[in-house]
Amino acid sequence: MLRVEELPRLVGDLEEIKCIALGRLTTPVAQHPLDELLGVEEAARRLGVSVGYLYHNHRRLAFTRHMGRKLLFSSNGIEAYLRSRR
Repeated sequence: MLRVEELPRLVGDLEEIKCIALGRLTTPVAQHPLDELLGVEEAARRLGVSVGYLYHNHRRLAFTRHMGRKLLFSSNGIEAYLRSRR
């Protein structure tokens, strides 16, 4: 049980918790764009390189994905890569 002199602190703590909760409830949730896996031709077009370049250098590119023997590229990864190079 709290003493009477501790009650103002408790009320202040509760108000702070209430404000934090209301802030989190009213803040919009960030939407993450869906990632699309691109074939070699489309990835080469977006990057401005040749298909051959991608086949020869795909191991060095962080946005490369493999599905079985198929070589695919993350569209979000390509966009991030292009933004970092500007």
